[in-house]
Amino acid sequence: MNPAAMSDIPPIVLSFAATDPSGGAGLQADILTIASMGCHPLSVVTAITVQDTGGVEDVQPIDSEWVADQARVVLEDMPVAAFKIGLLGSVENIAAIAEVISDYPDIPLVFDPILASGRGDELANEDMLDAMCELLLPQTTILTPNSLEARRLIQDDDNDEDNPDLAECAKRIIQMGCEYVLVTGTHEHTPKVINTLYGERGIVRSDSWARLPGIYHGSGCTLSSAIAALLANGLPMEEAVKEAQEYTWQALQFGFRPGMGQHIPDRLFWARDEEDEQQDTKH
Repeated sequence: MNPAAMSDIPPIVLSFAATDPSGGAGLQADILTIASMGCHPLSVVTAITVQDTGGVEDVQPIDSEWVADQARVVLEDMPVAAFKIGLLGSVENIAAIAEVISDYPDIPLVFDPILASGRGDELANEDMLDAMCELLLPQTTILTPNSLEARRLIQDDDNDEDNPDLAECAKRIIQMGCEYVLVTGTHEHTPKVINTLYGERGIVRSDSWARLPGIYHGSGCTLSSAIAALLANGLPMEEAVKEAQEYTWQALQFGFRPGMGQHIPDRLFWARDEEDEQQDTKH
């Protein structure tokens, strides 16, 4: 593609994720976030879910050949600046996606390892976990697990620790091949939410955020998609992680509860802020 023509288009981010009819998480959350951050979202459906703001009732994985074909067609057509991976649906999908992205080693990959829903519904079995660690982590630029996911990723037959230290979790995950790990502390019993970015040499940065009331559906999808969009916009990793956290916290602060379950982040909070300011100016 002509470089001059490329400068006229927004950065493009490709998300591999499952659908969420509630719009709170999954592919819909990724699309909203990526667009809100000034990028053009491409979407590859990995699974179709039956869920609402309360939790996930069922998951139907898409055939892995369809997953690969969805990705390859758009990748051959458009220049992608970042990948984002969410819920994968099956071992076969993990293998298919790993093969696709291996052809694009210079494109940053943000991987949100969704192992369970916010309610605790199981979304990845042990075979899928093994496939993630073996096929995807070595290609991952930044992994964004919560503390529960970080601990589960390192559990094996030789490790009988019930509550391993998060720094040790991050160290072991990085040894599996990914470049950075951002462990989020929502599930830890701390006065503030502490999110820590780890690299090969240890802690890169640590940020603390005021705990917000309520439980949120899609906060992890929002954070990981925001990081992908900011990397696509050319920010260095440390700055992208900081700005993505700020955006996510604001989206949660302005979150709303449209149903009977969890709150949904308002990923377009900034647009409504602008509308309010315009209304104030008119009056």
